[in-house]
Amino acid sequence: MKTNEKSMKSVKNDKIVKRGWMVLFVMIVVGLSGCKNPAPDKSAVSVKPVYAIAIHGGAGVILRENLSKELETAYLAVLDSALTVGEQILAKGGASMDAVERVIRIMEDCPLFNAGKGAVFSHEGYNELDAAVMDGSNLMAGAVAVVRNVKNPISLARKVMTNSSHVILSGKGATEFAREQGLEIVDSTYFFTERRWMDLQKAIAKEKENKFGTVGCVALDKAGNLAAGTSTGGMTNKRWNRIGDTPIIGAGTYANNKSCAVSGTGHGEFFIRYTVAREIAALMEYKGMTVRKAAEEVIINRLKPAGGEGGIIAVDKDGNIALVFNSPGMYRGMANSKGEHKVAIFGDK
Repeated sequence: MKTNEKSMKSVKNDKIVKRGWMVLFVMIVVGLSGCKNPAPDKSAVSVKPVYAIAIHGGAGVILRENLSKELETAYLAVLDSALTVGEQILAKGGASMDAVERVIRIMEDCPLFNAGKGAVFSHEGYNELDAAVMDGSNLMAGAVAVVRNVKNPISLARKVMTNSSHVILSGKGATEFAREQGLEIVDSTYFFTERRWMDLQKAIAKEKENKFGTVGCVALDKAGNLAAGTSTGGMTNKRWNRIGDTPIIGAGTYANNKSCAVSGTGHGEFFIRYTVAREIAALMEYKGMTVRKAAEEVIINRLKPAGGEGGIIAVDKDGNIALVFNSPGMYRGMANSKGEHKVAIFGDK
């Protein structure tokens, strides 16, 4: 009897010991698994772009039926070429301001766009060019207006920012400054294109001003700095040395590392009245809006009801890009370090 009791106690003790070891084993396994970092859910990870860039070549009544296939192909080719150059500069660690200037120079040298070589004519038969740049890292800016003999106004705007104590220079004074800075000066005939001249004749015949046409670029570089630039020939048939929104900092051009970089295109008078570029940045800074929501609020909800047609390109401090317009089309493109790269023209694409 005693032997059986001892045997039963022994079996019971063995079970308790085994149970104890099992509990300890489970605790150890759980504890070790808790020390490991859980595998990341790749579907939930959002990779922040190291760099980002966006460009535009003007907005307005750009419809498929009004643009031949050949011309559409030509526009897309130049947009893609300019975008690729800017993207390569940023990918190699170049500064956002260098990318912006280089991209805009390419579009200024192309007669397809209303800037530089392709600039429209004023009522008096001149090409009067405006341009601006802004550095988001220090809020420095430079702009020029009513320039007639400078091949690349965007480069002159940058010289105003870096090599003068001013923000805006205009007319003959701006050209004199360009000469002092060693920039290329050309005869006014350089800007002549048959297409733009005929546009002027049609506008004069109808006694109207045609509104749209500008080129621009915004960029975020690997150092986290934003930059914006815009260049334009203004409005066909404009008078009295009219100046649009492009060289007005906060209207058509703006950059601030705290928020975003913006370049606008469209009916300049409205962009000036509504301080479009700065307003988008302010909505981000003070209301916490995303760059897209802020752009849509200004361009779609405010500008359009007031009669202001056009659009903007913008990139924020995190590399998010917005291409927003209230017109039928906008020549545009975007690229970033995530591998996204695309150009488009029409509103349905």
